[in-house]
Amino acid sequence: MPPSDDTPPDRPLPRHVGIIMDGNGRWAAARGLPRLEGHRRGAERLFEIIDACVDLGIGTLTVFAFSAENWKRPPAEVSGLFKLGEWLLRAHLARLDKRNVRLKVIGDVTSLPDFARTPLEEAIAASKDNTTLDLVVALNYGARQEAVEAARRIARDVASGALQTEQIDWRAFESRLDTAGLPDPDLIIRTSGEFRLSNFLLLQSAYAEIHIAPEYWPDFGKEQLEAALSDYRRRERRFGLTGAQVQGAPPSP
Repeated sequence: MPPSDDTPPDRPLPRHVGIIMDGNGRWAAARGLPRLEGHRRGAERLFEIIDACVDLGIGTLTVFAFSAENWKRPPAEVSGLFKLGEWLLRAHLARLDKRNVRLKVIGDVTSLPDFARTPLEEAIAASKDNTTLDLVVALNYGARQEAVEAARRIARDVASGALQTEQIDWRAFESRLDTAGLPDPDLIIRTSGEFRLSNFLLLQSAYAEIHIAPEYWPDFGKEQLEAALSDYRRRERRFGLTGAQVQGAPPSP
């Protein structure tokens, strides 16, 4: 995507984009449709965004598909979501493979129903050698739960003697998160105009830029993605430095 006139051409696109796909139910309600129809339209929209990320050369896309808190929703909606996900995965698996997309999952998938978990595991295995885009799906995921589980892993390793307490640092902790081996997200996009992370990649997003899109997720397409990327490229990422340091200017006296 060529930079806009006000985008510095030397600022790269993000390596890793995370998306909180919000507003499916409200999109459906505004049109007098069942909530599951909103989820279906939103799931189909995801494949357009996947194609756009492949075309743009973005290496990792992480999407928040089902949170650990979403179990509180009406049982019929939860069941419908998993049935929809299973159908869509089977319908689009060849498309993902054609685009050389590798599927990964973060979160506790052991709690998913078998009819949803089995094709998911098959798709992960089938795509393991693909290299163009890592599509990371957060399923039954919560960042606080992820951090607690990482702490448990560290505690077990200390108890077994595999890790010394003096060796516990961010690198040790990070390697025990669900996202181990993936780059931190550079950009987090949330749709529907909501200004919160909702327990999504809290630790990994410490230095991520955040873009709030007003559209409900089913209305978020390639044009809106490119607007978010342009917004990202206009920002100066300092990571604790001054602007002059980032730009390589000599220090002021």
